[in-house]
Amino acid sequence: MIRWRQSTGSPAQAEKGGAMMKDAAKEGQQDPVCPCGDCPLGEALSAIGGRWKIRLICTLYVDGTQRFCDLLKKTKGITGAMLSSSLKELERDGIVTRRQYEEVPLRVEYALTDRGRELWPILHRLAHWARKEPFDGD
Repeated sequence: MIRWRQSTGSPAQAEKGGAMMKDAAKEGQQDPVCPCGDCPLGEALSAIGGRWKIRLICTLYVDGTQRFCDLLKKTKGITGAMLSSSLKELERDGIVTRRQYEEVPLRVEYALTDRGRELWPILHRLAHWARKEPFDGD
């Protein structure tokens, strides 16, 4: 679980934010996404976090279905063991599919699932945020 630091704002601002969340809960609105407790952002960051997963997702989105050896070449600095581990985790989380062909030599291909492709606009927007660029749409 990811632990978030409290805002550097004043105690009054922090209290106001907490009060706003309580007010929303009282009114029967859907619980706001909150950086504490059981936050869905922690699950999302766990699924795509780490040094290599976002790079693999971007490569599969841009270049489409890829074989293991091609992903190894395109992801500079990753080891075969780390690539294998990252792909297994992405597959477990429903972001990547693995298709194995029973032929000699064995051929295995990886592709994004629909859930994985849904990440692209989010990652694209996050990249703009990281570069401090305005975001003007998809």
